[in-house]
Amino acid sequence: MAATSSYWTAEVADGAVMAVMSPPRHYQLASLQQTTTKGEPLVRAGILIREAFKDCDVDDRTDPESPHRFLSSPKLHIEFKSIYLLALSRHLTVEWTMAFWFLGVVVLSFVEAAQGSSSGSRRHNNFLEGNGLTHHRNYNFFINESNITRLCHEKTILTVNGQFPGPTIYARRGDVVLVNVYNQGHTNITLHWHGVNQPRSPWWDGPEYITQCPIQPGNNFTYRIIFSEEEGTLWWHAHTAMDRATVHGAIIVRPRHGTAYPFTKPHREIPIILGEWWNDDVRKVMADALSTGSDFQPSDANTINGQPGDLLPCSSDNTFRVPVKHGETYMLRIINAALTNGFFFAIAGHRLTVVSSDASYTKPFTTDHIFIESGQTMTVLLKARRRGHSNAWYYMAARPLATNPAAVLDNSTATAVLEYIHSPPADHADFPTLPSINDSSAAAAYTARLRSLASKEHPADVPRSVDEHMLVTVAVNEISCAPNEAPCKGPHGNRFASSLNNISFEAPQRDILGAYYRSAIGGVAKTDFPDNPPLSFNFTADSLPPELALTARGTRVKFLAYGTVVEVVFQGTTILGGDSHPMHLHGFSFYVVGRGLGNFDRHHDPAKYNLVDPPYQNTVSVAKNGWAAIRFRAANPGVWFMHCHFERHMVWGMETVFIVKNGKRRGAKVMPPPPNMPKC
Repeated sequence: MAATSSYWTAEVADGAVMAVMSPPRHYQLASLQQTTTKGEPLVRAGILIREAFKDCDVDDRTDPESPHRFLSSPKLHIEFKSIYLLALSRHLTVEWTMAFWFLGVVVLSFVEAAQGSSSGSRRHNNFLEGNGLTHHRNYNFFINESNITRLCHEKTILTVNGQFPGPTIYARRGDVVLVNVYNQGHTNITLHWHGVNQPRSPWWDGPEYITQCPIQPGNNFTYRIIFSEEEGTLWWHAHTAMDRATVHGAIIVRPRHGTAYPFTKPHREIPIILGEWWNDDVRKVMADALSTGSDFQPSDANTINGQPGDLLPCSSDNTFRVPVKHGETYMLRIINAALTNGFFFAIAGHRLTVVSSDASYTKPFTTDHIFIESGQTMTVLLKARRRGHSNAWYYMAARPLATNPAAVLDNSTATAVLEYIHSPPADHADFPTLPSINDSSAAAAYTARLRSLASKEHPADVPRSVDEHMLVTVAVNEISCAPNEAPCKGPHGNRFASSLNNISFEAPQRDILGAYYRSAIGGVAKTDFPDNPPLSFNFTADSLPPELALTARGTRVKFLAYGTVVEVVFQGTTILGGDSHPMHLHGFSFYVVGRGLGNFDRHHDPAKYNLVDPPYQNTVSVAKNGWAAIRFRAANPGVWFMHCHFERHMVWGMETVFIVKNGKRRGAKVMPPPPNMPKC
């Protein structure tokens, strides 16, 4: 049985039943023919299929979850057992044997449809586990090189399964997904499942030399992704060099079966991935910057789902288009996969209702535009209402935010098109109004509106007391050139660097997790990352002495006792002009309890914290010359990376590692490593 990306079918021989998804949004039972007076078995089987269709609650023929929901139907399981018992009681007559054969053909057809429903995916079915037909969902990711043309320029890029952006992973809350990664490229690779906590399982988290050695060319590794509490929009990306520029994709985590969204189910969901495109090879871009100590070359275009859009050369023919039907509601799952930019995003003539951030539901609010920092996700609802009868096309657009005027930035605006179906062709498209490229106040105003839903079904469990307080300065710095390198092309003839508490992290050549698990952490890192900066000064002053820009390298990590409640205040600085910083923590989501401009005041600012419904995120935007306070409970043992999600800042050293010790209970200890961990 063939399965395609556009629709799937289950056809049964002998004219008994055709279960086919033919017109959009409808499953149809074409016929149920009772050809003999002994037709009860086939009737029972036909009713079973029909009821399972109703139970699976599907509304979009392009939805890869459709066959999975059919196979997971509780009615399918109950009726299957019922038919089996009746068949036994009637000694497996010819009619009951036919019914079993008929039912088996249908189910196996849907198994095949489920296996082919998303590119590279294979779902493993186990009839003996749990209360459903399925246990794990498997995907095969082949890392290979593909020729792609953008901006009139063809080049070879690294892709997954030849796709850019890569394939979408579909799951439900509570699922376990296995991703088999085969490195058919010519460079080392790892993958990270951004925003997935991976409870007790840091082995599959992905950052290179933090939790694993890279997958070398010609080798493979299977990641086990555990969706324990996540529900919403997440994403995956490479965690080696600048490979995530092209190696990335969406993760869609739907509610558990039997539960629902805290809003009316939309007609359709659409991933919107904001990114960047370099005409040059991204690894060469990184190598050039590191060899000279200079800033990174900016991208040549910003993109929406891999396309620059109508405003850039040689791009309009492939502009991403979203067909919509007037009156329907659509869920846009927006992901900022860019390496260097936060973005404003809007759709002309339409308002957006924000319902989730970083896979955590928010109190809904309606806005003309959103701001999304690098690494973050936002889920918004779009009500398709066109103005009048002549407007059929509306631009959606993404414009970067520039917070450091001294930094070189790709200031292009990426576009896509919202296109109403059954409307006459349009000769023009309305363009949205976006904040200006340096409008930090617009970004701050939007971010301040984010609040956790804090409902009975989705509570906010904000820690009220804190065990460990940390004040961590985030800064772009400079570091002296070695005598054989001078002069470098960074500031003052030095190298660009960056730091947390004035420590510029130096990645080891062996993975920290493996060393910690073998009780050999001392061979790769020092465990004395400080709770405060080494020097207290006016971090956000207009002018700072040049010597404050200097930093030094070190591999220094911090231990946390299991269950410790940690508060981290990220403090921005104006060193080298200052910048915004999207700080991402692996292994945890956290509550953003406070934020502000200027220097954090530990005596007065905590009184203004939101401890009722703060946003629950995995990536927090630290505004230029401002601060942000987060709280989390360290109840996930393992080795967890914390870093700025601007790629050049991370590469320069704006990162550290939390090592959460094992708890006393068996369920509070790190799982043993898988037997096939990649070797360094």
